[in-house]
Amino acid sequence: MSEPTTDNPLIKPGEVNPSFTKLAMRNMVLKRGTSLKHFALTLMAVIGFFVLMSVIFRG
Repeated sequence: MSEPTTDNPLIKPGEVNPSFTKLAMRNMVLKRGTSLKHFALTLMAVIGFFVLMSVIFRG
């Protein structure tokens, strides 16, 4: 029986297909700057949304 091949460069030869979560975590570590930038933008957007809602609906 032959081993399944994948086109994903993150998977080492002979390694069983990892779960989606494991691949996502590995990708996040490899692209650290991008992940942190997206996290910071998301955090600022959520805080901005709450501030906007508090200004609009203040009593």
